Amino acid sequence: MNQQPPASTPALSLAEQELQKGFDAWHAARASTDLVSRLYAAAMGDAHPGEVGAFSSCDWTTLGSMVTRLRLRPGQVLVDVGCGTGGVGLWLSRALAVHLIGIDISATAIAAAAARRSHFVSPDQAAFRVGTLQASGLADGAAHGLVCVDALGFAPDRPAALREIHRILKPGARAVLTRALPRTCDPAKEAAAAGFEIEHIDERPAEPELWRRLYGLWSTHETDLRRELGDLQAQTMLDEVARMLPRLDERRAVVLTLRRPDPLLPSR
Repeated sequence: MNQQPPASTPALSLAEQELQKGFDAWHAARASTDLVSRLYAAAMGDAHPGEVGAFSSCDWTTLGSMVTRLRLRPGQVLVDVGCGTGGVGLWLSRALAVHLIGIDISATAIAAAAARRSHFVSPDQAAFRVGTLQASGLADGAAHGLVCVDALGFAPDRPAALREIHRILKPGARAVLTRALPRTCDPAKEAAAAGFEIEHIDERPAEPELWRRLYGLWSTHETDLRRELGDLQAQTMLDEVARMLPRLDERRAVVLTLRRPDPLLPSR
C-alpha cells in the first residue's frame, strides 16, 4: 500500500473495552458455524452478496450505491470503519482497484478480515487494524473515501465519531454510511455539526422488512442458535429481536453520502 496505517493502537475507554469484549466474543462464536450466515442469506434471498459475508444489512443495492457515491479512482485509499470481518471493504477494494484500510474495535474481527484478504486482493492492497469510530489512529486526510455499514450506532459518542470521519477524509472526499434513523430525525443537522455537506440521501425502503424476516428466522431457530453459538450469544441475538422488532415501523433506513467540503472548490 502507498499509505500504511500507523502501528499504535488508540487507547480504549472503559465503555469501549466492554464493547470490544462483546464483539470479540460475538465474532468468535460466529466463526465456529455457518448457521448465522445461512440465516442472513435466507432473509435476503437473491439480494444477498454471499461472498461479502457481512453480518449487516448490506445487500447488492447498497454495494452499488457505495460504488456510485464514493467516486474513487484506482490507486486511491478507502477506509472502512467498523469493518467487522472485512467483506464490504475488500469487495469494494477489488471492484474499484483502491487500497483499503479496515478499522474495527474487535481484534477477533480484524484477524478474520486479514485472513480473508487474499480471496479478494493482493496482500499489499489491504491492511487492517484495531481502532474505533472515535479514534481510528489514522493521520489527518488519510482517506480519499470512507464507508461505514451499520456501525455508527455503536459509537458511544456519535458526534465525535462523525468528527473523526471528517478528520481522516481529504478535503472533497466522501463518506458513505448506512443509517437507521427515527422518521422525525433530520440527518443534515448532525452532519453539518461535524463539518459535512450531505451530498445524497438514498432511501432503503426494503431494509426494515429485511430485519423483520431475519429476526423471524432467529426466533424460529432459537434451539439451533443455542446449540451452535452457546446460550450467551444466542440470548444476545434474541434480546436484539425483542428490543428492535417493535421499532422497525418507526425508523427510516438510508444510505447517506457526506462530503467534506474542499475550500478550493465551490460548495454544492
